[in-house]
Amino acid sequence: MKARLLTALALTLSHAAFADVGVGAKPLDGAEVIMDGSRAMLDEKWIYWEGPGFKSAMPIKWKIVEDPVDKGSAVMSDDPVAAGGKYGTADIVTKKAYRDFRLHIEFLIMKPGGNSGVYLQNRYEIQVLDGDKTKHGMGAVINETESPYHAYKGVGQWNSYDITFRAARFQDGKMVEKPLVSMFFNGIKVHTNIPINQVHGGPNSGLDGGNKGGKGITDTPGGLKLQCEGHDVRYRNAWIKELDLTAADTDFKE
Repeated sequence: MKARLLTALALTLSHAAFADVGVGAKPLDGAEVIMDGSRAMLDEKWIYWEGPGFKSAMPIKWKIVEDPVDKGSAVMSDDPVAAGGKYGTADIVTKKAYRDFRLHIEFLIMKPGGNSGVYLQNRYEIQVLDGDKTKHGMGAVINETESPYHAYKGVGQWNSYDITFRAARFQDGKMVEKPLVSMFFNGIKVHTNIPINQVHGGPNSGLDGGNKGGKGITDTPGGLKLQCEGHDVRYRNAWIKELDLTAADTDFKE
């Protein structure tokens, strides 16, 4: 009995400590809501990323659709030019650029194999890909960590990423500290202070993707980008808080 009570207490404390992560997490004080499922906010705060593979045109063609689980609406990553997995042709990015930040975003994949991606600073992809448990798979810092697939709720369910990101640091034009990221996936800590080595995917993937094979990272802020690959992946409840992380530490301190 005593052991069960202690376990219950530990779980209670754990949930209390991380009440600001997971599906439905409310914005922190000072955070900006950047996606609420409405057309008005999509048009106000987002734009297409006009990278080398861009094929679409404003206004944004992504659809506002019914939330299939809860009341309200969501943004669907849909644009005809991206059909067949043509990433970089119709990705959207925030009009505002960021350096260090705390991000919350929720996504739902409607069909098996659904593919999208959350790009930090329009450079570093946190993968959104149903069915893939590799380093290229769901929840991975793409091609750099293993997929924390155990935290994924599956098709037709809302999932959440809570991310703290610290941009690369430079002196005299040279990188002296790599970018760092920590992340909760559906309220489960899956990445802690992961250094990111490069931009993967080539020039169509994001900023600096075409520089020195993705290793020529520059000292330039970038927006939050969401990838369109011709799949029905839906987003809602995205907010971001700018930070100034002097120390090389992204572990959650809120």
